[in-house]
Amino acid sequence: MKKLLFTLAALGAVAAQAKDKEYKVEIPLEKGEAWWGGLSVDGHKMPYVEETDYTRDLLGNNYGNQAQPLLVSNTGRYVWCEEPMKYEYKKGKLVVSSQFSEIKWGDAGDTLKDAYEYSSKNFFPSDGKLPDELLFTEPQYNTWIELMYDQNEEDILEYAQKLIDQGYPPGVLMIDDNWQENYGVWEFSAKRFKDPKGMIDKLHKMGFKVMMWVCPFVTADSATYRHLAKEDLLLRDPGKTQNILWANTSNKPAIVRWWNGASACLDLSNPKAMDWFKDQLDHLVEEYGVDGFKFDAGDARFYKKGVVSKNHTHANDHTIYFSELGLHYPLNEYRASWKLAGRPLAQRLRDKKHNWGDMGQLIPGIIAQGLMGYAFTCPDMIGGGEYQSFLKADSIDEELVVRSAQCSALMPMMQFSAAPWRVLSPENAKICKDMATLHSKFGQDILDMAKKSAKTGEPIVKSLEYLFPEGEYENIQDQFILGDKIMVAPVLTQGARSREVVFPKGTWKGDDGSTVVGPKTITINVPLERLPWYEKVQNAKSVASK
Repeated sequence: MKKLLFTLAALGAVAAQAKDKEYKVEIPLEKGEAWWGGLSVDGHKMPYVEETDYTRDLLGNNYGNQAQPLLVSNTGRYVWCEEPMKYEYKKGKLVVSSQFSEIKWGDAGDTLKDAYEYSSKNFFPSDGKLPDELLFTEPQYNTWIELMYDQNEEDILEYAQKLIDQGYPPGVLMIDDNWQENYGVWEFSAKRFKDPKGMIDKLHKMGFKVMMWVCPFVTADSATYRHLAKEDLLLRDPGKTQNILWANTSNKPAIVRWWNGASACLDLSNPKAMDWFKDQLDHLVEEYGVDGFKFDAGDARFYKKGVVSKNHTHANDHTIYFSELGLHYPLNEYRASWKLAGRPLAQRLRDKKHNWGDMGQLIPGIIAQGLMGYAFTCPDMIGGGEYQSFLKADSIDEELVVRSAQCSALMPMMQFSAAPWRVLSPENAKICKDMATLHSKFGQDILDMAKKSAKTGEPIVKSLEYLFPEGEYENIQDQFILGDKIMVAPVLTQGARSREVVFPKGTWKGDDGSTVVGPKTITINVPLERLPWYEKVQNAKSVASK
């Protein structure tokens, strides 16, 4: 029956294309079928099922996070388009269309894993490489929440030293926005950094690798802007009229509004602009010892309207150009992505608010990333990355920060920003440090999983549905599997000191020494200091004897 539906829908698609001059398919959903994919920001809304009424258009918008023209279902079906597509779940149908490219879809087997593995192999095969190993083996520390727009040498060194003094394992230190002279002027601010090379040397001696925040924007009132405009390396305004204000260039640069104001933007479709940007980054590496970069603000929406590029293309391609820069630097991080799955790029979930609802999006978001081909994943900063929540001490929910650290501890990467010793009681700060230590303890295992993923293309974080399709676990969003045998069940509900845990078939040994034989669902006690995790073991006798 499935093959017949495939044929009928395909014939309907051909007719629709001829009539509407667009590529389009209509896929009747099967009973019990569940779909994932498209946008990681929608992970908490997945899976999409027969009753779903939902539409997304990926053209010119990655919705602040990773996007991928891929949909996969738990009955083994897939949808892929090489270019931006629109998808709509309505009245028991999945309707997919594109202005640019044909829609590929079909049946790869019987399970979610079948659909994903086929798609990975055929549409975005992994290149066998992975980002810098330190991203997986130790925690990451971002200076954003502590320093915000006042990134400066003295406070950065103090933050790093306090991490060491508090007993945190050194890892990757990310220096965030406003360390630079200006957007596009990628030099340390002389007012806030007296000896940037000496600062980075000190951080290296503490055991940290150092990343710097960068973006594709250029402050218009700068000598760098005038040079780039003259060389025609900026996105252009579609207006042809030139006036005296733009006399230094025959093409008026576009001014793009983004969260830091209004700026010009590099035209990375132009290889000369790409080379210029890479030269700036290489200078930071060679002159100061910078180890890598946090690439921010590459969202497709900035290129959607009112700009003209050297190579005429749709907005999503500009996100690819920006992402390709990261392939030169193993120590990298992206929040906004389009395609390039299977490549050695670290992908973080978008900034979350400091509330329980947003924290509940972390696990489904990480699962969605993996099912879109982005295996090297990081949740948002612990406690949330939107800094306004941390401006007043009485606005901080200590329990939320602790549970957030626990939720992140056994993910492929974890990232601190708000200093636990500043925002938490000593008892709660200790729990966060214990979670950092736990991640470090699992670091080599996580790295081994990442290396395997680089070869196979499979996700590092998997849903229960992916590994245990016979269990009908498609709706479980508060548990995940790290690798193939570590099941993690953090608490995501305010005030909860117990929770239900679903155990798939097999024997599971818990962090508390307990042994559970699945399949079954039980309620466990979870005091604030506990992160429940279970390892699937082969020999029940050997487990019982330990």
